[in-house]
Amino acid sequence: MHPVLTFVIPVRHPDNARDWNELKSYLGVTLGSIANQAESDWRAIVVANRGSDLPALPPGVEVVWVDFPPNPLHEQGAQDRTAFQDAVRLDKGRRILAGMLAADKTEYMMLVDDDDLISSGLTGFVKQQRGANGWFVRHGYVWTPGNSLLYRHPDFSRLCGTSHIIRTDLFSLPASMHSATDTYVKNMLGSHVFITKYLTEQGTPLAPLPFAGAIYRTGHSGSHSRSKNILSTYLLHRWLLASPKELARRVCRLRLLSGSLQREFFGPA
Repeated sequence: MHPVLTFVIPVRHPDNARDWNELKSYLGVTLGSIANQAESDWRAIVVANRGSDLPALPPGVEVVWVDFPPNPLHEQGAQDRTAFQDAVRLDKGRRILAGMLAADKTEYMMLVDDDDLISSGLTGFVKQQRGANGWFVRHGYVWTPGNSLLYRHPDFSRLCGTSHIIRTDLFSLPASMHSATDTYVKNMLGSHVFITKYLTEQGTPLAPLPFAGAIYRTGHSGSHSRSKNILSTYLLHRWLLASPKELARRVCRLRLLSGSLQREFFGPA
């Protein structure tokens, strides 16, 4: 039996990790979150460089080993922003494509960043709605490790790469790694910002997921986006003092990391 939903988790080259032990720890939590699916009709594929030190893999998770070189523009520094983004998208997209091509037959795919968390209800929802084009995560949570608060983001799919579940045929996957163009790899797989618009233009639009589907982990040293904690990002701005309605809206989006949310996104303690 082929799974209804396959999660693909690209892992950067060890030379591109600021702290591999931290990356490994967060990846372990991410894999535990995936393995916490309430329905069993799923599979996960981790794509990592051969020889990488990975955490223990839960049942249902396998590894596709690759030999891609480190990304020389992994850190922007003084580099041109467009060149930096293209290099990151190409490296990430190649890893994702390797995982997808190894997945064989699966009805839907979801790309999951190696430090994010997902709702335990995703596989069950997809199984009930099979045949649909797919979904984007409109509402999701932003969370800083060690914090007891989350921020419920109203436009999550523009913020986080762990935000699309797409019927596999809509990816129009190439036959091999060598036959994929760089443009396809960067825009269809290496970035989350183009796919929703592209599929709408193709006449196969995605629907908004009707519940909060993922947690974007921010504010840690390994975060590629160099994101800050949620209070600094969404609340601690002087201009909000002059916009009390917007400040109130943002405060109302704060959520406590309750036991039910921990069970849904992290799994059993």
